[in-house]
Amino acid sequence: MISYEELQKHTTRESCWVMVHGKIYDVTDFLDNHPGGVPVILSHSGQDATGIYDAIHSGGFFETLLTPEQHIGIVDPATVPVVEVVKTEDELRVEEARKNIKNINLLINLDDIEEVAHQVLSKIGWSYYRSTADTGSAYDNNFAAFSRYWFRPRVLRPVRDVDTSTTILGIPSSMPVFVSPAAMAKLGHPLGEINITKGSATAGLIQGISSNASCTIDEIAEARQEGQPLIFQLYVNSDHRITEDTLRKIDKLGFKAIMLTVDAPVLGKRELDMKARGLPVRGANNSGDQGTALRAGVANSLGGYFDSNLKWEDLAWIRSITNLPIVIKGVQCVEDVEIALQYGCAGVLLSNHGGRQLDYAPASIDILWEIRQRRPDILDQKKLEVYCDGGFRRGSDVLKALCLGATAVGFGRPFLYANAAYGEEGIVKVAEIMGEEIATGMRLLGVNKISELKPEMVSRLA
Repeated sequence: MISYEELQKHTTRESCWVMVHGKIYDVTDFLDNHPGGVPVILSHSGQDATGIYDAIHSGGFFETLLTPEQHIGIVDPATVPVVEVVKTEDELRVEEARKNIKNINLLINLDDIEEVAHQVLSKIGWSYYRSTADTGSAYDNNFAAFSRYWFRPRVLRPVRDVDTSTTILGIPSSMPVFVSPAAMAKLGHPLGEINITKGSATAGLIQGISSNASCTIDEIAEARQEGQPLIFQLYVNSDHRITEDTLRKIDKLGFKAIMLTVDAPVLGKRELDMKARGLPVRGANNSGDQGTALRAGVANSLGGYFDSNLKWEDLAWIRSITNLPIVIKGVQCVEDVEIALQYGCAGVLLSNHGGRQLDYAPASIDILWEIRQRRPDILDQKKLEVYCDGGFRRGSDVLKALCLGATAVGFGRPFLYANAAYGEEGIVKVAEIMGEEIATGMRLLGVNKISELKPEMVSRLA
């Protein structure tokens, strides 16, 4: 066993140790390869880093990336000092907010759920979930864009019975909504993505699993019900061997498809997240470290491994490893939809990453409109499935996209907010609200089933 006193000696770039769940790791040679940069680790060197580790990384992160020689050993529990835990002002605020949390039955829309989540999330958690790129204009426009599209309802049609069910990649879904892959669910709830998996099963929704999920792929797969469909969102690692191992694993676990994220060769400048984490870093003595510290944030702790040289031709490499259908996530213009079609992709997800990547990137509903005007054949002939996400909060938002030709709509933040506030029950609540709003909207539009939604039911304001 290793004494805690020995651990405390290793706090520099030349010798950096951390403790996680009672195990001591030598991360000296890993510092420059850490996705979040050097300062994040140095600020927790020579001490117990379990809290920050669990909040950001899935279990097994160190086991996967460190060599056996870097596993120093087990800490001697008798040498670990008893530290009086003093709750921070933010922790006390969250504790009080959770005691007085609003009854879930009083929530009537997704904005209500977001409001509760803002109250009960930690500052770091809220800042990560809510952060946007630069000025936040892309995020704001995601919502504003829907006001440019108005319905043209049909009347005197029997609509007592409506069916919201559909299929996504041939997979049955209770409604044209899926869980968009989003990272770090444990920032909101200790069970993280497990809650979302269980809630999705109850609601009959397809769940997208983020490469940066705070639960492991195995944990999520184990939590699903028999036959429950999961889709894996893939960030290609700059070390392609790691990605190859991941692809083989999800194949073996029975995932149904891959969502290949293509709009994040680097991370956008997410200022709210950066401000929440921009603290002076102990042990960061050179200008390079300090520069990285200024960009510190939860997102920055996740995105350092992305392959920024990914290209269309790499789809052949992915297909050499797995036969799973590929959906390109993060398409933002009709030209790239056409290229995805040429490369035989099963679908495209029109998305600006929730306004978190390139500021002033278009809203997905506007990209969809562009496809409808320039390449309606892609939508009408179902040459590939087209999905949207970003800013969708109402059943009417979903119906506008479906009328224009989208197969389904993804919801990311709403499920993270629901998980943070109410756990598994919150996931089901989001689905209930969406199901009711979509069904009501269908009746008011004069349709009985999803396939009856048509482009002529929506007009765009000049």
